Amino acid sequence: MSTDIPLALQTTYADLVDRCASAAFDDAFSEDGAFTPKTVRDRRYWYFQTSTKGKRRQRYVGPETPELLERIDQHKKARHDQRDRQTLVSTLVRSAHLPRPISEIGEILAALAKAGVFRLRGVLVGTVAYQTYPAMLGTRLPAATIQTGDIDVAQFSDVSVAVGDSTPTILDVLQEVDRSFRPIPSTHDSRRITTYEAKGGLRVDFLTPNKGPDTDAPRHLPALGTDAQPLRFLDFLIHEPQPAVVLHGTGIYVLVPAPERYAVHKLIVARRRHEGSAKRDKDIQQAEALLAVLARKRAHELKSVWTEAHDRGKTWRQLLGEGLGLIGPGIRDQTLKAIGAPRSIVPGLDIEFAAPAARYDFDRDVVAFLGQAGGAAVRCAISREALEDHFDADRLDREGRLSKFREHRSEIQRLLQMKYLSWPVEEIGAVLIKTADVPKLRKILKKASNDG
Repeated sequence: MSTDIPLALQTTYADLVDRCASAAFDDAFSEDGAFTPKTVRDRRYWYFQTSTKGKRRQRYVGPETPELLERIDQHKKARHDQRDRQTLVSTLVRSAHLPRPISEIGEILAALAKAGVFRLRGVLVGTVAYQTYPAMLGTRLPAATIQTGDIDVAQFSDVSVAVGDSTPTILDVLQEVDRSFRPIPSTHDSRRITTYEAKGGLRVDFLTPNKGPDTDAPRHLPALGTDAQPLRFLDFLIHEPQPAVVLHGTGIYVLVPAPERYAVHKLIVARRRHEGSAKRDKDIQQAEALLAVLARKRAHELKSVWTEAHDRGKTWRQLLGEGLGLIGPGIRDQTLKAIGAPRSIVPGLDIEFAAPAARYDFDRDVVAFLGQAGGAAVRCAISREALEDHFDADRLDREGRLSKFREHRSEIQRLLQMKYLSWPVEEIGAVLIKTADVPKLRKILKKASNDG
């Protein structure tokens, strides 16, 4: 179960994000110079232009947004508040019980941020990114404290070319933190480096979307000065990343995938991993934790992202449905309700009735009984009005309605099965036949019978 963070601490995090963004901006453009725009394909991008010994240099700032224009306007006016930011980080970790990375990972992320990796639109992915979501969503996540020995950074290869700026050599950046870092040659091409590893086993991996045919051939990211491993589905994950703060030191300003993209992506990749693998289990755990919160707090955003993935084709739709089948039935139903999809998109899901005893529920005025679907109980019911209007139970008492239910049980169960599987989810772990449903469901069943 997730627990919401007090509103005051959510406001504290929002303040920290804004302060860290301003500090990162000022640190990146601290010398004398001027901001100048360029228009590329009808969109304006900003650069910071300096001149040293008659040589002009431009550094990438970012695409024009109202927030960026405000930061440019406030450049050099921001207060140096390192101590205040460190206090905010400590408060969020201590009082809100929010996760923070292990110290070694925090130091590496700070170095990568200082070098400009996230300014140049590198995106932090994986479990370290997942640890930023409790603060972002204002909710403690049950799987948020999972630690990792890896840092994964992704970037679009075309973005890496287009920004026209670069970080220092990645190996130099990493060795400033830990001299034991060494490059690990790619197994596909030993001349290319996508992974860097320290003596204790901590790894930093660079990734890039694979949009064409599947390949393991590394691609160069000129903005980050490294090669990267191409991965399928990564373009969906890192599209339109969001700013976040890693709770280490004075706070590290990074870009991470939108949490709804992260959750949907985890469903897809979990389905592609071997059953029983630790990574698959972690993918499912993180997807479940996020979906439970997103269905409640960001249903619109979740539905939008789900629709985008669904519309990418048959393979995507199949993986999405199969991925949903891997998570618990309660969160599965919450997700389906949020996105407005029927349970039938989960392959192999069906509801069964083992002739359980029916009872009359006076509080709800329904005949209630249990079904079974996907290894979980389903609360099934038919309303009194439906029994009276369509199953000859008009003016009968409780026992009479139960008798009519038993008489027509076979048809009622077929109607329940149709509604449970094929209609949008109305109630988590339950299905109710109402009087207005019966004619519609009978019509569907009749058509299916004639077509068959």
